[in-house]
Amino acid sequence: MFERKPIQELTKDLRANTSAGLTEVEAAARLQEYGKNALAEEKPKSSAQMFLEQLNEPLIFVLFVAAGVSMLLREFGDTIIIMAVILLNSIVGVIQEGKAQKALDALKKLTSPTALVKREGQTYEIPSEELVPGDLVILEAGRQIPADLRLISSASLKIEESALTGESHPIEKDSGFLAVKELPLGDRRNMAYMSTNIVYGRGSGLVTATGMHTEIGRIAGMISRAHNEPTPLQKRLADLGKLLSIVAVFLCVALFGIAILQHRNVFDMLLTAISLAVAAVPEGLPAIVTIVLALSVSRMVKVHTIVRRLPSVETLGAVSIVCSDKTGTLTQNKMTVVRSFVNLEFHTTEELDDEKYRYLVEGLVLCSDATVEDSRRIGDPTELALVELGIKCHKSKPVLEHRMPRINELPFDSSRKMMTTMHRSLGTTVSYTKGAPDVILERCTHILLHGKTVPLTAGHRKEILSAMNHMSADALRVLALSMRRDSTSLVEKGMTFVGLVGMMDPVRPEVYSAVQQFRHASVRTVMITGDHVNTAYAIARDIGIADHPKQCIEGAELDKIPEAELPSKIKNITVFARVSSEHKVRIVKAFKSLGNIVAMTGDGVNDAPSLKTADIGIAMGMNGTDVAKNASDLILTDDNFATIEKAISEGRGIYENIKKSILFLLSSNFGEIITMFLSILIGLPSPLKASHILWINLITDSLPALALGVDENDKKLLMSRPPRNPKENLFAHGGLFCTLFYGTLIALISLVAFMTIPYAYLQANHAEFTMTNIMTVLAVPELLARAQTYAFTVLGLSQLFHAIGMRNVEESVFKIGLFNNKLMILSFVLGFLLQFSVTEIPTLVTMFGTAKLSHGEWGRLLCLASLPLWAHEIMLIPTYLTVRKKHSADDQNGSGESHVGNLFSQN
Repeated sequence: MFERKPIQELTKDLRANTSAGLTEVEAAARLQEYGKNALAEEKPKSSAQMFLEQLNEPLIFVLFVAAGVSMLLREFGDTIIIMAVILLNSIVGVIQEGKAQKALDALKKLTSPTALVKREGQTYEIPSEELVPGDLVILEAGRQIPADLRLISSASLKIEESALTGESHPIEKDSGFLAVKELPLGDRRNMAYMSTNIVYGRGSGLVTATGMHTEIGRIAGMISRAHNEPTPLQKRLADLGKLLSIVAVFLCVALFGIAILQHRNVFDMLLTAISLAVAAVPEGLPAIVTIVLALSVSRMVKVHTIVRRLPSVETLGAVSIVCSDKTGTLTQNKMTVVRSFVNLEFHTTEELDDEKYRYLVEGLVLCSDATVEDSRRIGDPTELALVELGIKCHKSKPVLEHRMPRINELPFDSSRKMMTTMHRSLGTTVSYTKGAPDVILERCTHILLHGKTVPLTAGHRKEILSAMNHMSADALRVLALSMRRDSTSLVEKGMTFVGLVGMMDPVRPEVYSAVQQFRHASVRTVMITGDHVNTAYAIARDIGIADHPKQCIEGAELDKIPEAELPSKIKNITVFARVSSEHKVRIVKAFKSLGNIVAMTGDGVNDAPSLKTADIGIAMGMNGTDVAKNASDLILTDDNFATIEKAISEGRGIYENIKKSILFLLSSNFGEIITMFLSILIGLPSPLKASHILWINLITDSLPALALGVDENDKKLLMSRPPRNPKENLFAHGGLFCTLFYGTLIALISLVAFMTIPYAYLQANHAEFTMTNIMTVLAVPELLARAQTYAFTVLGLSQLFHAIGMRNVEESVFKIGLFNNKLMILSFVLGFLLQFSVTEIPTLVTMFGTAKLSHGEWGRLLCLASLPLWAHEIMLIPTYLTVRKKHSADDQNGSGESHVGNLFSQN
């Protein structure tokens, strides 16, 4: 593993002359020592390695056995189907592999291709990968920082670090700043970091770290170390595969042992036992799950979500915590003026579009260096907010500058905390000064009130300071504007106070309702941001994430909490401020350790490790970095936080459908097992041939299960429930009862169908219905074939009826609609036709050893096979009566509401 060396070690020998830079000899030596300024690459897995890894699953092992048995039984069609299932799963898995490598590739693209460096007194532009510790790098607006730097000079230098730190506005850098203690990344004002962008000013710095030693290199290392954990469904399917493997082996041994004890034909019983073991394994299950998840991808696209990792779709249904980055996710990552204080009154942005406020708007627009042309936004985000305020108020900057050209200026300086520009206007001059409110106010002697200049009194100052504090308390960034008329030189005193503006990175409008919907669905929203705690809390309070400052914690406090105590300490925290990439990963892991399924949203480089660590990583598609996208499981194409709620709703529906398919397959296969096991246990001939079992699996393990997998669910009802426990097994909430009950019912009616022939024959011949007589009847090949045909037909058709009832075990099929799942209708009709063909087409009759059935026989067998569907309806009667009684009581109490339409929708 590539270890990151401490800065002290990297800088102890940086003796470069800060005016001349390194010599070429020194640079070459250090390049040899520290390596290229590039991110380390891990050797990617070969396609063959990834393919073999996909085969290392318990259920896949069982399927291999099933394929081998099918080949032994000369059922080559089943062998091909099973192998196709294995191949499909493996190919899909391979496609989803390699996200860590993609994330590293994206990180490489983020780094600057070139850098301005000073060596031996000369300035060169060199590839950034040739930079070495100690190089003197020249910085200017518009360039990207090529390595981690310690600043040695700065002039109004501002660097946009949101992708790395989550800070919503550019950081003002100061080469003279000295830290007295360890500081978070966003507070290190004398440092500049690789991949961040210079938006204003200029400067220079000495390289302190390159390649994997940089902050972004450290993040790259965290991404490569993070591993994708199996989803809850994958874990449950793995457990199920192990269970079915044990059941299959047990059945083989038990039936073979019984055959020996009963002195049956050993070879025939061996084939039957193996066939039954194959029946115990729903070989279509992996394919059904894969196909359902694949089809769900297109449904997710409709709600503006791209799925990068297929199994993550169902995991959405279990999400209990959504950890969201603030900047660019909950907010728009676009500074905007939201409030103003002019004429000693507060005003909204819309109210400023009036001629009486022209001096405030015109002054803010003219006293800025940002430009907005044809949707291209160039400049400092704060100044861009001022220019866009002008656009909203119909005061375009180009038009204003044409009418009032700039003739002089005093650029912004961190010591003065102000910027002044002078403009020619109608034969005279006017200068505007914007900056920190307290500094501006100290230098003002007058105030502009309703277009008139009047002396600034103590009362005026008190009102202005009160307004400034009020806006600051709401986490707004406050700027003041002042002006001077008829000035012949730039003077920043004796000015006239014009007003204040408060700006912020506004919350996305859809976030408010999304947070409420999450709460209704028992999903908790947590904000994780690099911003200051006051700013974070103000936004969290407004959107309903937090209602008390005690629910907030800073990264510095997290550092003091031992790893073992972290989960209990943050259990009730909803806002994490001033956090780094490591903090985000720790937070996600802590929440996961409490048993939560955690979704993490983000758009920056600093979010990538936590996106990969979370159960579900969700990146923003429009404004997110490539690193965040490649580290994620899902990508929101509309950058809409509310889309997450829709995605979770889809995820819950998808899990419900997969669970319905699994329970249907297991109960159907359980019916086959009980049918065979009971008949052989009591000494009867086998009611089914091996080919019958495989045929039934063919018609029931495919289309009906798939139809359940794509069924429509009541999303509103699903989102009114808490998320499922990630540890719950597939048999929770009545699943085991459903499997055993319907499996037993299917087995009983199949045995009844099997016994119908000997019973009818004995009745017709006035013989007693005894085991001896039954065995005598079934010893006749023609009668045994007809009895087996009855059992075969009922067993196959009953599973088709069972699939219809499994669409919703809590509601009547007449309420959910018999015909709104077209695939279910198709699968039923096709299944019936296939079953009909094996008793009516001579070639198939010969192949399967069945007997032709009359219309009357078909009618009786259909009635018997439909019992699972009627059982489904009968089991709902107690619920129906309870609900009816409740609503009758409500009507007697005067509610007068009709609830007939919702009788079957109650839980």
